[in-house]
Amino acid sequence: MPGGRLTQSERRQIALGLADGDAYAEIARRLDRPTSTITREVMRNGGPTAYRADLAQRATERRAHRRRRAAVPRGSQAPDQAHGRDAEAVREYEEAFTTLLMQQGLPKMMARVLTCMFTTDAGSLTASELVQRLQVSPASVSKAIAFLENQGLIRRERDERRRERYRVDDDVWYQSMIAAARSNAQLAETARQGVGVLGPDTPAATRLENIARFLDFVGESIARAAEQARDILYTKVETTPGSATPSDSNRAR
Repeated sequence: MPGGRLTQSERRQIALGLADGDAYAEIARRLDRPTSTITREVMRNGGPTAYRADLAQRATERRAHRRRRAAVPRGSQAPDQAHGRDAEAVREYEEAFTTLLMQQGLPKMMARVLTCMFTTDAGSLTASELVQRLQVSPASVSKAIAFLENQGLIRRERDERRRERYRVDDDVWYQSMIAAARSNAQLAETARQGVGVLGPDTPAATRLENIARFLDFVGESIARAAEQARDILYTKVETTPGSATPSDSNRAR
């Protein structure tokens, strides 16, 4: 599978594919690229209805130019670029993660802040650190923090200097899965209410009962899996080159 940046020719093929109503995965197969590459390219250049190959090419060139001009001076590199990390690769990964979060329904700034939190080694940042890393206004960060905190995606704490810090809680993924299970249970209950209203022997009632049974099964499966896998969130993973998975003895049973 080829690597590197998309070429102008590839961008034209993406535009043609979108115009024909092709799925991202189909366009990706044609170009022998990961689907995530196509998704990210389209989402950061206007979306499927506004994507234009020439505009996307120019935007990419402008971003590359800005990055070269804004290169971090020697001695002021951010801590997260330690461990021999490639700064450009990190930026590409953060863009991909942000795009995915946006597809899941998060507004762009909230997605950028959450990605920044996830990819920092400390797992916590102050508002000023977020402003510096994201190069946005304090007001934008404050609004994003308030939204994420309200959703239970981050929590507030104070450090030894009494500064407010914001931390991503590992348990948030467990809580998110449990919330999804509860949502499915509520949908199932509402569907079953319709069975009594529409009559138990009608096609509509049969459809609603099948929906309820499906949602019951999915919700129970999600809750059970989340409980069984919860320990994974707190596993201390020992990695070796080319490996990033916990040992079998650390896997949740």
